[in-house]
Amino acid sequence: MIVSDNGTELTSNAILRWCSVTLPGRGMQSMIQRGGRPMQNGFVESFNGRMRDELLDETMFRNLAHALTKSISFASQILQFSNCLLRIARKVS
Repeated sequence: MIVSDNGTELTSNAILRWCSVTLPGRGMQSMIQRGGRPMQNGFVESFNGRMRDELLDETMFRNLAHALTKSISFASQILQFSNCLLRIARKVS
């Protein structure tokens, strides 16, 4: 399942067309979450906010390769931090 919101960041007519053509044949579906309900997927909303604040607003990308390298590095750091928090939470409970 591919979940998207109604915002300009993730949803466009091209993506909706692609979903309607590509996903059903693969046993997948798309879901548009209703506007005004960001907590339907709090992790993604949090990630998007952090990426905007900590990477996109702070970095002047030299080219597409530089943007890709920085984005992958940022996402890896966030996932490592999240996994660390999960391990700590499991030890505490």
